[in-house]
Amino acid sequence: MQCMRIRPAYSVLLPLIVILFVPVALYASTGPDMDPAAYPAPNTGCLAAGKCHAGIEPIRAHDSPMARQIYELGVALGDPNGCVVCHGGNPKEEKDAKIAHTGAPAGGKLDTFVVHSGSVWVNEKICGQCHQNYTYAQFRSIMQTEAGKIKGALWGWGPGVSTGYAAKYGNYDVDDPDGPEPVFGTPAYKTYTQALMKMSPDNFPESLRQVPKTNLETLAQNPEEAIFTYIRTDCQRCHVGVKGRNRRGDFRGMGCSSCHIPYNNAGLYEGMDKTVKRDEAGHSMVHSIQGTRKSKVVVNNMVYSGIPHETCVTCHNRGKRIGVSFQGLMEFPYGSPYNKKGKKQPKLHTKVYQFIKDDVHHRLKSREGNPEGGLLCQDCHSTTSMHGNGNITGTLLANVEIECADCHGTPAQFPWELPLGFGDEFGRDLDMNTPRGTATTLLDTQNRFSNIYSAKDGYLLTARGNPFGNVVREKNKVVVHSASGLDFEVPALKSLAQSGKWQNPDKAVTAKIRTPAHTQKIECYGCHSAWAPQCYGCHVKVDFSGNKKATDWVASGNTHFKDGHTAESMRNATPPVAAGVASGKTSENRTYLRWENPVLGYNGEGRVSPLIPGCQQITTVVAPDGELLVNNKIWRTGPNMENGGGPAASGVSIWPRPCPTPPIGRQGNA
Repeated sequence: MQCMRIRPAYSVLLPLIVILFVPVALYASTGPDMDPAAYPAPNTGCLAAGKCHAGIEPIRAHDSPMARQIYELGVALGDPNGCVVCHGGNPKEEKDAKIAHTGAPAGGKLDTFVVHSGSVWVNEKICGQCHQNYTYAQFRSIMQTEAGKIKGALWGWGPGVSTGYAAKYGNYDVDDPDGPEPVFGTPAYKTYTQALMKMSPDNFPESLRQVPKTNLETLAQNPEEAIFTYIRTDCQRCHVGVKGRNRRGDFRGMGCSSCHIPYNNAGLYEGMDKTVKRDEAGHSMVHSIQGTRKSKVVVNNMVYSGIPHETCVTCHNRGKRIGVSFQGLMEFPYGSPYNKKGKKQPKLHTKVYQFIKDDVHHRLKSREGNPEGGLLCQDCHSTTSMHGNGNITGTLLANVEIECADCHGTPAQFPWELPLGFGDEFGRDLDMNTPRGTATTLLDTQNRFSNIYSAKDGYLLTARGNPFGNVVREKNKVVVHSASGLDFEVPALKSLAQSGKWQNPDKAVTAKIRTPAHTQKIECYGCHSAWAPQCYGCHVKVDFSGNKKATDWVASGNTHFKDGHTAESMRNATPPVAAGVASGKTSENRTYLRWENPVLGYNGEGRVSPLIPGCQQITTVVAPDGELLVNNKIWRTGPNMENGGGPAASGVSIWPRPCPTPPIGRQGNA
């Protein structure tokens, strides 16, 4: 079934930022499979009419294997609708919500009522009943530990706190007891990953320690330790162990629900359960799982599948700003133009944005013959990268297993003719005469949980050896099956070279064919990124005066409860629980913003890439008594860092980053 992306008309400056949520959608009747009236026992137990949750959306289609398993488990626990399987509670109580939301039936995995059933702190007993390896991998994934972000931030505050190139800290104390072999992946992928571990052990630590707190007693002597408060109160809100910031555009779940439960930008409920307040922010949009093409979500008589970009952007709007850049948005200080009420645009992720140009994979208009609509983030980024592979990593490069050539190939070779590791070389010489081929079978996890597409002439492989599952070869064509329901033919560069059907022939032939070194030494987006967000000089003030306090996202996640809550998700509870706050408050400002023509340099894989400012921290620290300890200081690294050859270098950093990739970048065009 084909899906049509529904989007509003928008001005050049204000796309996607004044609406609540724009899913990939089609107009359709809900049908019996997602009808709230089609539960096994409607209007009884948790779904009793009146004071209970009658009308609530099914978590999955009633006829899906997942729903059938939940209903079967529920019958054994006295709840044929299966609510208690994931939430606990008393299914026999239909009048008193407090009694209904207490305890859990005997014989189940839970012993208490749970609101956030996807929470990291309880999902092993819920999601983990079927997805055991996923809960293990998630707890060690970089979206839970954020070890890379911590390492990068510490770099800019001097050798007194920096761990250099090694990842030593995370949001939690964590180890990897099952050893270095990934829990997911083909034998080729596991071999490849373990080779990377030997090559770069600093980025594949065996364990992490919780990032320290600022010691206020020694702050005057060690003002660089203010970075720990900066990290804890400002940087770490996006890890999946907590629910995150309650601001427009940032509402999400925690744990598995961070990605798989839909929230709109305003955090407002739009379903049929009358017990949920529609004007109270912080609720999911509907009570249904979003995931693959087979996981349909119904909201306001619209049906969509896949995980919308907006879900990813709830977190990926800072740092490299990869999510908002994919949408074509660049933060700017003004908030103009004014709307019809004479007001500035509403803030999104606490910022206002200007539309520059969105990524070519995001656009509605594709190549001739393709349907209208863009790709979702998940269509390229693999399940192993998203959920983690069970190993602890200290950088995104350790996780991301895809390269542009995995789908597009080169002008001389189709993707299946390239060796594993192409584009992911890390300085290694590859045997270009050893083709990776395609796969005819999928991973066990893909067979169990993914949408299964016909292999045709084989599933394409990632640069590290796993089958994509949704990208297939059909003779010399490459087809991407989007989770949205759309199917796209990918422009394979070798086919374009053979047919001469380049969009800009002169530039393409010069860049890609007459200069073959480009495809060997430069990332595709080295030329095809026409812009990137560049905020030079991040002025950071950490102010401990006046008994200032802020949410400590690390302490909040470490203060968790058996019902899945954390300190920050219980901040409004009565009576109040552990606060999860830190002394001190952080604020940021910028020196200079630009977006055009980012500089080029070498990335960690050894290829030329666009570079953007990283943690360019210019620091000011105010002591508890109001004394200015540090004023606009740029810290130095330790000696012999960054090929400095001895003396300390500036701690101001710069990062490589992909996207956005408009059709026309600096030079050349496919």
